[in-house]
Amino acid sequence: MNRLPSQPITSQFPPRGFTNKALPSKTFAETLKETLNSKEDSLSISKHADSRLKQRGIMIPAETWKEVESKVAQAKLKGVKDSLVLLDNAALIVSAKNSTVITAMNRKEAASQIFTNIDGTIIIDK
Repeated sequence: MNRLPSQPITSQFPPRGFTNKALPSKTFAETLKETLNSKEDSLSISKHADSRLKQRGIMIPAETWKEVESKVAQAKLKGVKDSLVLLDNAALIVSAKNSTVITAMNRKEAASQIFTNIDGTIIIDK
């Protein structure tokens, strides 16, 4: 009969390496909700949109960008999948469903375009 060697039982409490750190001030649920919300609200930029922004010299200030993210998140909650976002200096096609900027153009270009396959429009004038 092969017996496995038994391990000695230690009665050391707390275990070695255990440190009694202060508990986090937020619950796991609160932290998870915060993390999910921050990721849902942030927009990513596709390679195509990024190259269009650079080619056309379109600069979007951080405060305007935050407002775009917020409005797209609101549109997503209302069921919008793809939206046209009109800014003072740019027009963006955004997939609210994927939180991704698909393409970008300046407002002068946008004036002569026909936009299809969008189900929402966001206008931000500043």
